[in-house]
Amino acid sequence: MVRKLLDSDIQAAFEGDPAATSPDEVLVCYPGINAIMHQRLAHILYQLGAPLVARVISEIAHSATGIDIHPSAQIGESFFIDHGSGVVIGETSVIGRHVRLYQAVTLGAKRFQKDDNGILIKGNVRHPIVEDDVVIYAGATILGRITIGHGSTIGGNVWLTHSVPPDSNITQAHVRSELFHGGAGI
Repeated sequence: MVRKLLDSDIQAAFEGDPAATSPDEVLVCYPGINAIMHQRLAHILYQLGAPLVARVISEIAHSATGIDIHPSAQIGESFFIDHGSGVVIGETSVIGRHVRLYQAVTLGAKRFQKDDNGILIKGNVRHPIVEDDVVIYAGATILGRITIGHGSTIGGNVWLTHSVPPDSNITQAHVRSELFHGGAGI
């Protein structure tokens, strides 16, 4: 099962990057594949009740690649992280099939709940759900338990804290610039 997932990840990277010359190149040279391989193994260990060992494995990949994927994150087949540095995927993130992320993408928590004594409550779901066939471009920050609908594209440097429906195309707001002479229009 893990081999099948990893093969699908390598194939997604090969097909999704015009600079890739072979699946072998993807396997040995792409930091995103390195991080995904570690996470897939760490995820199994996490599910088997060895969370500390799983975290050590994910931190080895984090140190080597700059990609931080929690071993508890659920990631579907054909997952591709292009370039990769600065990617953060939080503990309760759920990622569907055929998803592509670029560098510096964060799938993070919006806020942390505290108990009556001000202590952080652990184990709450607080990270995004990314459905199938989604592309998230460089620098996008997606926070909270929101859903990115299947087939959506999230543009670079977007800050997103609300769910978006399937087939959405989310980009930064356009800058509006007007010149006012002598106070006209103000």
